Amino acid sequence: MTDSGTERRTQVLDDLETRGLIAHSTDPDALRAAMASGPITSYVGFDPTAPSLHMGNLLQLLTLRRLQLAGHNPIGLVGGATGLIGDPKESSERVLNPKDVVHQWVEKVRVQVEKFVDFDTGLPNPARIVNNYDWTKDLNTLDFLRDIGKHFPVNRMLGREVVKARLEQGISYTEFSYVLLQSLDYLELFRRYGCTLQTGGSDQWGNLTAGVELIRRTESGKAHALATPLVTKADGTKFGKTESGSVWLDRELTSPYAFYQFWFNADDRDVMQLVRFYTFRTAEEIAALEQATAERPQARDAQRLLAEDVTTLVHGEEETRRVQEASKALFGQGELASLDGSTLVAALREAPHVELGAGEPMPTYADLLVKSGLVASKSAARRTVAEGGGYLNNEKVKDAEYVPGTDDLLPGGVLVLRRGKRSFAGVLASAAQG
Repeated sequence: MTDSGTERRTQVLDDLETRGLIAHSTDPDALRAAMASGPITSYVGFDPTAPSLHMGNLLQLLTLRRLQLAGHNPIGLVGGATGLIGDPKESSERVLNPKDVVHQWVEKVRVQVEKFVDFDTGLPNPARIVNNYDWTKDLNTLDFLRDIGKHFPVNRMLGREVVKARLEQGISYTEFSYVLLQSLDYLELFRRYGCTLQTGGSDQWGNLTAGVELIRRTESGKAHALATPLVTKADGTKFGKTESGSVWLDRELTSPYAFYQFWFNADDRDVMQLVRFYTFRTAEEIAALEQATAERPQARDAQRLLAEDVTTLVHGEEETRRVQEASKALFGQGELASLDGSTLVAALREAPHVELGAGEPMPTYADLLVKSGLVASKSAARRTVAEGGGYLNNEKVKDAEYVPGTDDLLPGGVLVLRRGKRSFAGVLASAAQG
């Protein structure tokens, strides 16, 4: 008979398996046995190669959170050292960012990581954040080559998929040796904190297993690696990319409104997998949602739940509420004037919109409909108004030649144009003269 703590610590593996979150594991049975014997320490690393983490990183953050909720000890590693190099890409050599820029990004990434794990010292397993720059900045080259480099057969390093993909066009020793630094991280955490599990994406599998092997060779220690699958769409394309680029966790790079809409617009074929991967809903809740979605896909219940849960995880309940209110109001189901200005501006930037420059006179309503792309011509604009389908800030417009004034501006200095029930556009007019 197992106690409840043991069951909770090992059930996280069952939960990850049920959700489809285990692509590879070095020794599943040994890992389960280690978890059953007591809390283990696990880590996941994030390189600051950009000023923010993105959707792929979020899956790893949530995996670390799941492990902590199961009673295990989480470590989030921010790669102040590895971020200066960057994991090799399949296509070309990375541009090395200046040290001062990387150090700034370290702080931004650290703050983002800290949002997803609990540091309460009253917990038996509070989280810890580390920076690998701390143990590499004074590293002696000869010691590194003797103590670490000798454990890495070059033939095996050449066999890594990302390296093979780069051999014809060339790969620098800098990127080629990245795996040594990531393996050193695992070894240091093993020595310092007894860390015995590293998680990451399946594209990192070679790096993960190299760290396990280094611990075995240098310490005769038993360590584990677990990789989550790469998240792809039903059409085979990479998830987390939009026409405008990556979906970032930083609100300055991807607004909470755009973030929410990204999830809400998930394809019906993808949405249930995303619910399993990115939410903490139970198996029973997911099964019920899947059935409801199969019966009434047009209701988009799964997309709505996914968008609400993930936006709340990343941006908080209050920001999610603002986004939902904006979404409703933009389609005539709420009071636009009561919305937060920054949320409204962000929402309209994601829609077709017109920006009026400083001192630029305000066009007529008909001209705004044409400029925004809601109609093709001024005659079409007049026809829309005559048929009762033209709206300004959710109020029906009766005169196509009406010129909006400063009194019409909503919070954030904007106007909302709408044609019919479903098509809307924005006017960013704070600098214009009414």
